[in-house]
Amino acid sequence: MIKATAQVKVPFHDIDIMEITWHGHYVKYFEIARCELFEKLEYNHLAMRESGYAWPVIDLHVRYARPSRFDQMLDVTATLKEWENRLKVEYLIADAETGERLTRGHTIQVALDMRTREMCFVSPDVLLDKIRKAGEAQA
Repeated sequence: MIKATAQVKVPFHDIDIMEITWHGHYVKYFEIARCELFEKLEYNHLAMRESGYAWPVIDLHVRYARPSRFDQMLDVTATLKEWENRLKVEYLIADAETGERLTRGHTIQVALDMRTREMCFVSPDVLLDKIRKAGEAQA
């Protein structure tokens, strides 16, 4: 299983009137961890573009268990669960100090051929090669 964790400290501008993180900011935290995951695969957004593919998010699910608060340090983990026909990345946001689960979710992304602007029904070889290489490095 390929995963990456990013630490995020909740900034003041991310909280709402109840002094908890506004729900929409969790998607940003997911993105931070997902970028770490793709860096680990050596397939970041620049590499994606250079390979001729984009990976738009087509589905997003978020489940809020407990709120996060201003100045709280969070561990945001992104785990690659599916990759053959689409990307499914699962997320877990936990309190960095206690490990308490706060939020979880997932995104679904599909490959888009940038030349034709058409969706690919199978993940391109460039991604599969990166995943294979990362898996070998972990073994």
